[in-house]
Parts: sequence; C-alpha cells; structure tokens
Amino acid sequence: MLFCGIDTSNYTTSAALCDGEGNIVCSLKLPLAVGGGELGLRQSDAVFAHVKNLPIIMERLGEQIGGRPVAAVGVSSSPRNVPDSYMPCFLPGVSAAFAFASGRGIPVYQFSHQQGHVMAALATSGCPGDTGGRPFLALHVSGGTTDLLYLPSGVLDGISVIGGSSDLHAGQAVDRIGVKLGLGFPCGPEMEKLALSFTGGIRRRRPSAGGTFCSLSGLENLAGRMIADGAGAPEVCAFVFAYIADTLLSLIRGAREAYGPLPVVLCGGVAENACVRRDLSAESGIFFAGRGYSADNAAGTALLCRRLHIQNAR
Repeated sequence: MLFCGIDTSNYTTSAALCDGEGNIVCSLKLPLAVGGGELGLRQSDAVFAHVKNLPIIMERLGEQIGGRPVAAVGVSSSPRNVPDSYMPCFLPGVSAAFAFASGRGIPVYQFSHQQGHVMAALATSGCPGDTGGRPFLALHVSGGTTDLLYLPSGVLDGISVIGGSSDLHAGQAVDRIGVKLGLGFPCGPEMEKLALSFTGGIRRRRPSAGGTFCSLSGLENLAGRMIADGAGAPEVCAFVFAYIADTLLSLIRGAREAYGPLPVVLCGGVAENACVRRDLSAESGIFFAGRGYSADNAAGTALLCRRLHIQNAR
C-alpha cells in the first residue's frame, strides 16, 4: 500500500510516494524556470509553470506506482500553519491531488507546505523529536520563510511560530546578493561552491539578533559594501553563509533559553547549504534533513498523509 504526496511551491513542482511502513519510495521534482537577472516568480507565472509541470510529474509518479494500490493522497494547500496563510501557487497541486484521488476513490488530506518540510526533515535526520509526544524545535529557513518553530507533541498536533526574521528571509538575502554577483537564480548552489573554494579568513560580524528574533536586511548591505570594495565572489559568499549560520545559532540558543535544551531540526533550502551545516554542527542537538530533503519536496507530505490516514482508521 502506497501513500502519495504533492507539493507545488513557488519554485518546485514535487510529488512523492511512501509505503505503509513509512519508507520513502520516490521523491520527484521539477524546478520552475526563472529568467536571468530575476529574483523569483510572480504568483501567476508560478501557477502557469506548475500547470505545465504537473502532467510530467504525474506521469512519472504513475510509472513509480505501477500496479500497486494507493491508500490516500496528501497535498500542500497553504504555506504555513497560521491564519490566512495563502499562495495561489498551491492551487494547481490541490487540483491535481483531487483529480488523482477521484479516479481512485481515495481520500485527500491537506497540509501546509511548512508541515511537509518539517516532516521530511524529521524522517531523514535522525532527530528524536516527534516521538513519544516529546516537544522539539524546528528552523524553517528558505527563500520564503525564516521561522523558528515550537512543536509540543508532533507535526500534526500544532506548530507555533516563536521567532524568526523580522524582515528579509535568509534565502532572499542569499539570492539578492548572488544576483549582485552576477549569478543565476536561485543563487544558493553556485554561492555554496564559491564559498567552499575560499581559503582565506572569513570575516565575522555580530548578527542582528536577540532572543528568538533576528534581522537579515543588514546582511545584504554588508555584502554589498564588500562587493563595492572589491572583495572577490568566494570571500563574499563565505561571509554570507557564516553570517547566516551565526544568526541561526543565536536563534537556537535564544529558543533553548526559553524552552529548555530541546532538539532542533533544520529544514528549508538554506538548511541544505554545506557551509551553514558545517558551522552549526559543533552545537549539540542540531539535526539536518538528509540530502535532497531540506529543499522543497513532497516526501514529507506523503509521510504526513500516511500518518493521518492510519490515525483516522483507528
């Protein structure tokens, strides 16, 4: 018996399958194309791109399913678990999920994109959170979100936003700086390569953070001055990721002061970055999603679908 997940974020069309034991069977992705020099997509363009991508993804999904039965389908229908959280880019995924389910006579379960991120990270990181009803913390760090989360007893049982960025998201800062360096959007992968090639001393600046909140707009200004002063791209990129890692560490320590020494799982595209992982790995109790499961994916949505379906059947 298989469980299906579908996610249509602002940057990627995704579908995934897991089996009845909670093993990820496949995770399929198609990125949305962004023009040169652009800093993202308008929602109307993202919706149109998903409409073009979904037939390809669903055909590949069908090949993975073969003749096996599918018990239920889960879909990301909103960005986050907060009131009035809405983005049009999730509508094509919801439509595809209901069409997929209708032809099979199976239920559809709707989740937030953020729930899927956290679930995928939990399943692939070894984080002890979400087991036995124990609380844990999560950091969702991407181009659209920099949220510090408290989960008292599980991904399905409530997510509270307890902190994060008050202005720019970490991924936004990365992409804005990357475009200034002449890189293509999304800039993170190429900036990571440049940062890892830098062999000099990385400049450190105290992050603008206190307690569980931070500001990242200053990072764009600092990096812009470095570029104007003639710093090379590898040095600028190394500085950017070191600043982000220091900021995230400050948020984690602030949360642990308030909530105790809880485990922390990181998810979102920025949490995939090797430089950020390296700098945070020295702090105990921090867990990273497996490679490919930090950035946008539907695997967490498939796993949530399985969990809720089993829970409803009891």
